Amino acid sequence: MAGLSAVAKKTLDCKDLHSYLKTLPPDILDNLYNHPATCLAVFRELPELSKHYVMRMLFVEQAVSQTVIALWVTNKHQDEHKTSARVLSELRVWQEQSVVGDLPGWTLSPTFRQNMRVALLGGERAWIGGGALVPDKHAKDIPFLDKYALERWECVLHFMVGSSEGTDGVGNDIIDVLLHSGLMKSEPNEPLPSITPAGFQFLLMDTSSQVWYFMLQYLETLESREMDLTQCLSFLFQLSFSTLGKDYSTDGMTEQQLRFLQHLREFGLVYQRKRKAMRYYPSRLAVNLASGVTSLNTDTNQQGYLMVETNYRVYAYTDSPLKVALVALFCEMLYRFPNMAVGNLSRESVREALVRGIPAEQIISFLRSHAHPKMLKQKPVLPPTITDQIRLWEMERDRFKFTDGVLYSQFNSQSDFELLRDYAKDLDVLTWENPSKRVMVVSRSGHDDVRRFWIRQRQSNN
Repeated sequence: MAGLSAVAKKTLDCKDLHSYLKTLPPDILDNLYNHPATCLAVFRELPELSKHYVMRMLFVEQAVSQTVIALWVTNKHQDEHKTSARVLSELRVWQEQSVVGDLPGWTLSPTFRQNMRVALLGGERAWIGGGALVPDKHAKDIPFLDKYALERWECVLHFMVGSSEGTDGVGNDIIDVLLHSGLMKSEPNEPLPSITPAGFQFLLMDTSSQVWYFMLQYLETLESREMDLTQCLSFLFQLSFSTLGKDYSTDGMTEQQLRFLQHLREFGLVYQRKRKAMRYYPSRLAVNLASGVTSLNTDTNQQGYLMVETNYRVYAYTDSPLKVALVALFCEMLYRFPNMAVGNLSRESVREALVRGIPAEQIISFLRSHAHPKMLKQKPVLPPTITDQIRLWEMERDRFKFTDGVLYSQFNSQSDFELLRDYAKDLDVLTWENPSKRVMVVSRSGHDDVRRFWIRQRQSNN
């Protein structure tokens, strides 16, 4: 998925569809191809040459020699051929099978071949929502669904930044995923989780990339929820081929899929007026999820809105409480107007962000990636005095390293002090000493050994 910043790429593994499917066990991957929607979703994301191979072999019932397939491309494209062949093998779209003369060949997976034909030629049952529906008295149009999806998703983001705006809809399922993924962490004495550095990187993504990454983390929790991965993934692929603004019936859905539907409803991927309603509307988040589309018409992150001045003032030209809450993660907010908020980058506000685990480079990357169009006209985009000072505040904090230790003092003589100090030095557990005051600090891990040595010395002297 696109939209991931260079800083975020270093930590968050936002796999594309194929990278994720390659991690699945072979039996799950084979079972996924039992539905035409999965086959078509995989096919449309294949490299162009891989698509060509699939189409040429789609109606061939026997294996084709690997040598013959290699001859379908010229010598200068052999590297591309090897890459395309490897992708098809990793996804189990085709498998190796010997041909006449015991030569190596490839044959399309029978299940994939059959359902790919259905995807292209039609036939069999409806892919999604097989039951007939009467006209909906409460029908929802596309603008409503876009607004609903964005509001639901922004609830998740508000919760992550600690904003109280619209977070009532964040249930335990969402919190479990945020904790499992490491986007948030629980503190012993805090009632609510707090954002992590990975969580801040997550906020730098565009909306579609956020949803895709979030759903990947959710899928990893299915086993603990005693839910079937194959059924859930298959339903996701079916949703990606649904029509935006059209309602679909829950008739014929399994208990697993109905439970999964409720989770998608909580995440904003589908709209359902009531939990027991027999119809639902896929939102744009679901339709775009596995379709290769990497932006939404409703994406709020596309237009830069931050102005940064050399006096450390940050002006956020927005009426979005979420955007203001993001700036407040590292700024001291001063004023709030209907369409603008003013903050101040200070030593204290940046240090607070650093304590939360948000490094200076992430703060700078956020300011740069959300810079107002007027700021983009200047080179560099951000004033050097601002970027240099943020880095200096981080270096200032990094000068101090805190380690647990035990203080030893009140020695009866200088010789006693030096004896114990030298013993601690030999063990390499001496952290600090002040011989003139007969005071020293021993690391926590070395305290027991030093204490036992001192007790033995005192007993021998007595």
